[in-house]
Amino acid sequence: MPEFVLVFAILALILGVYWALIIFPRQRAFQHKQKIVRSLHVGDEIVTYGGIVGKIIEIDVDQGISRVEIADGVQIKLLTAALQQAFDPEELAYNARLGIKNGRAERTSS
Repeated sequence: MPEFVLVFAILALILGVYWALIIFPRQRAFQHKQKIVRSLHVGDEIVTYGGIVGKIIEIDVDQGISRVEIADGVQIKLLTAALQQAFDPEELAYNARLGIKNGRAERTSS
């Protein structure tokens, strides 16, 4: 009987650690992404997960599809879930500079 309790305690501990390190962070990231997508409105400039920058023309909440204008007169339909974030050129430029700087550091150190 004590062995059964010990095995159960170890199993519960392993499951707890797995949940804390794997499941919980993914749930928080998913909720954060959903919050960002819900805050987008028609007329907002956005970036998709594919890296396409465009302006939201229409959002169909029931079907989960958005219509985005990527150039004058060029509209595409995509899943609303594919909208990543609002377009902020300063933030993207900052992140690009960090990526270039870190990429150079990795190449020179290897």
